[in-house]
Amino acid sequence: MTTPVDASMLNPVELFLTADWVVKTVMIGLAVASLWSWTIIIDKAFRFTLLNRQADDFEKAVQSGRSLEDVAAQAGPQPEHALPRMLVIALSDWREARQRGVLNEHQGDLLMTRIDRALNSLISREGQRIENGLGVLSVVATASPFIGLFGTVWGIMNAFGRIAAAGNTNLTTVAPAIAEALFATAIGLAAAIPAYIAYNKFSIDAGKFTGRLEAFADDLQAAVARRLGSPSAPPPPPAPTSDLSLNRGV
Repeated sequence: MTTPVDASMLNPVELFLTADWVVKTVMIGLAVASLWSWTIIIDKAFRFTLLNRQADDFEKAVQSGRSLEDVAAQAGPQPEHALPRMLVIALSDWREARQRGVLNEHQGDLLMTRIDRALNSLISREGQRIENGLGVLSVVATASPFIGLFGTVWGIMNAFGRIAAAGNTNLTTVAPAIAEALFATAIGLAAAIPAYIAYNKFSIDAGKFTGRLEAFADDLQAAVARRLGSPSAPPPPPAPTSDLSLNRGV
């Protein structure tokens, strides 16, 4: 049969209410950190899912055989996703350069450098944007166990003080006080473990997405370089048809 003392030992509310004010502060701080990290985890999960789905749709459109001008026009002049923005940048710089006539080698090199810098800058900004919030997960994952341990040490110190004041060291006296102290460590681990797992997963996802952007940037630059190397390449027509292709044979 369970005694009232045994029930309170397993009741988180009772453990919190009977804890020292320092331990309560630690518990509240850890609970807030856990809530903050879960907010970031849910947001990142939806954001990465949406980004990858949009990237898949865009790459299918590029590989469908449609002209890149049509794909860029469908994305709009200022698309939100990084991949169509990269295409718009490359097409814009290419058209601007070709409208001046056939480019010599020096002008072609300047065009390639300009496109490379613009794409690298976009990739860098996008990488920072998708990694925003991961620092919070890292801090929660690394600091929460130690903060919980501090609460436990403080609680055990108070527990020994209570035991000394009561002059009784039997299990009924010791167990509730020790349970209050260890509850802080449990909360710290509950906050740290999901944050640690999510930080590692989203860091890998961010690296993969950045690599995806870099690969597409290489394809765009290669397409521009092939067109610059073709002496018979005509200037861009006024109609919205593409003179730039990602196909390897162009």
